[in-house]
Amino acid sequence: MSHAFTRRSMLGTLCATGALALVHQHAAAASRRRFFERTNLPIGLQVYTLGDEAGKDIDATFAQIAAIGYRSIELPGLYGRTPAEIGAAAKRAGISIASLHLPLMEPGKGLTLLSTPQAIADGLGALGASDVVAPIMQFPANMTPRAGESFATAIARAVGAAGEDLWKNTAALLNEKAAALKNSGVRVGYHNHNVEFIPLGKTNGWEVLLRECDPALIGFQIDVGWIKTAGRDPARFLSKLKGRVMSLHVKDVAADNVPNFALTMKPAEVGSGIQDWARILPAAYKAGVRKFFVEQEAPFTMPRIEAARKSHGYLAGLRA
Repeated sequence: MSHAFTRRSMLGTLCATGALALVHQHAAAASRRRFFERTNLPIGLQVYTLGDEAGKDIDATFAQIAAIGYRSIELPGLYGRTPAEIGAAAKRAGISIASLHLPLMEPGKGLTLLSTPQAIADGLGALGASDVVAPIMQFPANMTPRAGESFATAIARAVGAAGEDLWKNTAALLNEKAAALKNSGVRVGYHNHNVEFIPLGKTNGWEVLLRECDPALIGFQIDVGWIKTAGRDPARFLSKLKGRVMSLHVKDVAADNVPNFALTMKPAEVGSGIQDWARILPAAYKAGVRKFFVEQEAPFTMPRIEAARKSHGYLAGLRA
């Protein structure tokens, strides 16, 4: 009996081991599939990548974007057109508008995040979008460049001088606008740069935003190019933000990009730089991200549309 039992136990163990190995094989195979294929998510484009030229002929721009293979876009603004005009052009091209950037400034002729909640909701409805994102914090005072100072450096200096109050006020305004828009089905987000990480005593602007922004109202649009430029590891950074990230800016940086806090970056097409996308994209997905937008900063080493094409090609084939 003991011999039979031992044999049965051994066979059972072997079967269990074999089944476990099979599970691991399936998991490994799944992880080797193309990221956007296995997650069934579109590769999106922040149209800011294409510069001001993108707004001159929206139909042509959207047709080019669609021809590359992008199916989802985020707009940096409305290019002087109405949301209905932009929405109709996107529909003709067969692409969806997922998100819109609106600045935290008083409205002029067009929409901003300080426009009325109804105007914002109506605008996003005409676009077919659900997300509105503040592209940067409220600008502080005293941003005029001093002698020998670049505008980017002047902004960083002014942000540092403004201290925690700048970020507390930005968070309060975001919370207020998000609460007013909640019943309209509009989500409000905030897009980071690297100035959020300027040391402010024992804290920084990012930590203030994370603490002060209501998680039930505000999501963060994480730009991993600026996270890397701030000296952080993007995958590790994202791993601590589960449930708080609404979308990702998929942005690469060149090998000689120098970490800093002054809105200065040396960019690269996605896959041509030093970002570890096989770690970053799964980390973003685990954090809850379902919207991914390629974005690239100037200067470019090739025509902007070709840079967008190159980034899409890399991501379409990425196994992660």
